[in-house]
Amino acid sequence: MSERLTHLDEQGDARMVDVGGKPVTERRAVARAVVRMSPETAQVVAAGDAPKGDVLGTARIAGVMAAKKTGELIPLCHPIGLDHVDVDAEIDAANGVITLTATASVTARTGVEMEAMTAASVAALTVYDMVKGVERGVAIEQVVLLEKTGGRSGVWRRGDPA
Repeated sequence: MSERLTHLDEQGDARMVDVGGKPVTERRAVARAVVRMSPETAQVVAAGDAPKGDVLGTARIAGVMAAKKTGELIPLCHPIGLDHVDVDAEIDAANGVITLTATASVTARTGVEMEAMTAASVAALTVYDMVKGVERGVAIEQVVLLEKTGGRSGVWRRGDPA
């Protein structure tokens, strides 16, 4: 792990990293968000009976839209032209869990980890917003990067040795 934070200059001031000298490579990132609710609420989502409509379809679209805006939302994040973004959703109604997995890819000088994590986060927030009228106790329990490929550091997967 790097001992120096790359977004700080010699004086300790926040700055955007200069990626101009980096090679353009194919980059991909996958992130996951886990949303927990009662099994009854999860069943409402699975059946498509939520008062606000298609929860998962809306969450997918919100995640894609958010990924495209990441450079505007995260102060020192580079705006990039994404090649692809997708958000998949799985419902485990019996255990009251919705898992949202976002994948982002780009051919660029910088990675897409923040775009994938933003997509997963906003998709999870959208699920919360769309079911809060059914259940207030819904929890977004986890947002994590699962893997990234490309760039100088190559392949990284959650659970691999550092």
